[in-house]
Amino acid sequence: MVNARSGSPLGRTLSLIEVPNASVRFLILDCPTESTLPFYMQEFKRYNVTQVVRCCQQTYSANTLQHSGIEVHDMPFKDGGLPPLTLVRDWLSLVVKQDESAKERADDNFRPTIAVHCVAGLGRAPVLVAIALIEFGMGPLDAVAYIRSKRRGAFNKPQISYLDTYKRMWKTKSSSSSSSLRFSIGKMFKFGAKKPEVAIH
Repeated sequence: MVNARSGSPLGRTLSLIEVPNASVRFLILDCPTESTLPFYMQEFKRYNVTQVVRCCQQTYSANTLQHSGIEVHDMPFKDGGLPPLTLVRDWLSLVVKQDESAKERADDNFRPTIAVHCVAGLGRAPVLVAIALIEFGMGPLDAVAYIRSKRRGAFNKPQISYLDTYKRMWKTKSSSSSSSLRFSIGKMFKFGAKKPEVAIH
């Protein structure tokens, strides 16, 4: 299948997911290989990709991306499965860091993008992006429908059930505030938590 927009021999069309009230966006794609990576790199530059998250086994060297200033993060979990809590926390930490960094940069012409891929870009990668959308305030099933409108065939039934019952970790009334995100992510990881004072007699 050829990406109609770029003419590159990509496995599937890349799906850009914009996030309301956020400075970061997401790009869902299938798994690059060493031979197709140059074509993906062209797309990464076009979409301002600063981070790539791999949810599957490595099929290409991260060196090419790193030499272009793109960080690669390995967050693999079972094909068709659900992400473990530790992985979700790592993912959210990355999302918050990128969103805050973009807000601090205050450049309306540059919006960083986190590219996420599994093998086909239909299960694991969309699940992580849906989690981010939910944390930014979107309803779980709205997040599923929104991603499916951009990427047909995304999610299986267990993944939809997982997302439908997913409980937000950021616990913010308005996730558009980077300070509230920073506070909430700190609480999530128990950073800077005050210890109860104990009277010593």
